[in-house]
Amino acid sequence: MAGARAGDSGVSPQSSAAASGAGASAAPGWRHLYSGKVRELFVPETTAPDAAPAALLVVASDRVSAFDHVLEPGIHGKGELLTELSRWWFHQLQGVPNHLVGDDAGLPPVPAEITARSMVVKSLEMFPIECVVRGYLSGSGWKEYQASQSVCGVALPPGLHDGDRLPEPIYTPAYKAPMGEHDENITFERTVELVGLETATALRDLSLEVYRRAAAIAEARGVILADTKFEFGRDPETGEITLADEVLTSDSSRYWDAAAYDSGERTASFDKQIVRNWLAANWDQTGTPPTLPQEIVEQTVLRYRELLARLTGAA
Repeated sequence: MAGARAGDSGVSPQSSAAASGAGASAAPGWRHLYSGKVRELFVPETTAPDAAPAALLVVASDRVSAFDHVLEPGIHGKGELLTELSRWWFHQLQGVPNHLVGDDAGLPPVPAEITARSMVVKSLEMFPIECVVRGYLSGSGWKEYQASQSVCGVALPPGLHDGDRLPEPIYTPAYKAPMGEHDENITFERTVELVGLETATALRDLSLEVYRRAAAIAEARGVILADTKFEFGRDPETGEITLADEVLTSDSSRYWDAAAYDSGERTASFDKQIVRNWLAANWDQTGTPPTLPQEIVEQTVLRYRELLARLTGAA
């Protein structure tokens, strides 16, 4: 199903009460299905328990996740900001099939109080692969490169440094592990084993195409799209490979300020790297994560808002 698992939105045993206002009672006409790390999933109330739903309602919360943990407190307004950015990107990517459902689909209305952080989407047969594309060397890719001069089996030139632009964008997929387990970086050959050569090739080629288009759009607005991850599913009605889940948001992508990058500040980011950096400096990743300081929360939401304004021109 579209939106069921995507990066930080993986299924977790949280109750819907943790949904930052997006609990089951918040969507009349829709039945709460489960809570992910940062999103809530609903199906039409008329859907039989064992039947494929006609559509899904995905509601983004303000929760923030890092290092496989949901942190406290949330980032206020995050759900709306990321949903608005996702919708904008879907509109920019004309010609790429996506999972959004039109308003005329005969589905229950979405309550006004959650409309800004909700998407009504098709129910897809999701592929168990996170389609990661990297245009720059950073994060886990940089760590892997230091050890092997490659990333997910893709050999890279010697002498690269953290933050360097790659000669060409590379496709470095990950296997979406079952609930409670860590996702695993895999080679393209492994994706062939999982979904077959034709589908694996289509996912790779489409991911690279979408990344290149998005990177050019961002670059024209003074923003670098360093890397991102996509989710795809197959439309059960048409058989078409369809772009799903959130797309090119601050949670699923690494965005940098181009002017700062050019001046040597390569990690001036518009994503939740602020949260990751603070957590890495203040937590050994054992036990319960510490509470985020208010200044970290405020810095993060300001960067999310700035990215949205930079890309879309929204005030």
